[in-house]
Amino acid sequence: MALPRLRTVAVVAGAALLTRRALRRRISRSPLWPMPALPEPVSGYSRRRATTVRRLLITERTAVADGVVQLRLEGAQLPRWQPGAHLDLVLPSGLVRQYSLCGDPDDPGTYTVATRLVADGRGGSREVHEQLQEGAEIEVRGPRNRFPLVAADAYVLVAGGIGITPILPMLRALAASGADWRLVYGGRSRGSMPFLDEIEKLGAEDGRVTVVAQDEAGHPDAAAVLADIAPGTAVYCCGPEPLMAAVTAALPEGCTLHLERFSAAGADGADSGAFEVELHRTGRTVQVAAGQSVLAAVREELPHVAYSCEQGFCGTCQQRVLEGEIDHRDELLTDDERADSMLICVSRCRGGRLVLDL
Repeated sequence: MALPRLRTVAVVAGAALLTRRALRRRISRSPLWPMPALPEPVSGYSRRRATTVRRLLITERTAVADGVVQLRLEGAQLPRWQPGAHLDLVLPSGLVRQYSLCGDPDDPGTYTVATRLVADGRGGSREVHEQLQEGAEIEVRGPRNRFPLVAADAYVLVAGGIGITPILPMLRALAASGADWRLVYGGRSRGSMPFLDEIEKLGAEDGRVTVVAQDEAGHPDAAAVLADIAPGTAVYCCGPEPLMAAVTAALPEGCTLHLERFSAAGADGADSGAFEVELHRTGRTVQVAAGQSVLAAVREELPHVAYSCEQGFCGTCQQRVLEGEIDHRDELLTDDERADSMLICVSRCRGGRLVLDL
């Protein structure tokens, strides 16, 4: 009788051991078990946009205008890029800022960026000017291009101040190809306008370049610039928001408009009212005031939520949206991503309530 009893005990003990192991695995997949496991959160990154982080050497630092420095970055096996592309710089503090590539796409092993010091900005340009010196290394991501030069019958390019940086490689490419192009370049003064000598030489022979220095002639007249352009013309504009708004308003029918912003449209949220955001995983609800970003409101409850650029460019703060209508204001997400996620640094709610997977 002892043997069958022993066998029964062994079977029961073995079954109990297997059950405990299965339970541990189940709980590890969902700490809230027996509730269903929630899908993985976006948690501030997108696999589609994951890019290699490279460390490049700053081999040259040059003042190219009043308050503007140019950095030459060198490294091995750098990805090729096309005019209009930008690079993410991971600054020593951890901030990530985007700067247009303004060098030569055919120069292997080298990226060139330029940035203007913004005294009342959010600290990125100050860090570039004060801490990035020749001989230092810096982490970069990219390049990426959301401002590509497309085929067109003719081109009109409008740049304001440091907005010339993505335009400059386009000018070089168009001049080399024999395309029909012209440029209007505005700035506070000639001394503040980077790359002015090179640009004037590019258009010297046939008057393709018009320079409008504010201290000499005021602001560029967008309506006059675009008044006589033919259908099929591609209009490219980069610069301060008022300049881009004027170009947008003056665009003739039959022409295409391409804009590159320094910050996302409506990034300050001032033109949107208050709403509430439910944080699904934590069970909390936060109030987002008019003019306050979702990111700022959420971080009052969840300080660990990741973010970086706060302009809708880098994607660090991307979060999944479970309920609610999103007012997208970023410059990054695809249409598919916008169906169920948002960048909480700039985008908002079209109704009174959003539910985030946080």
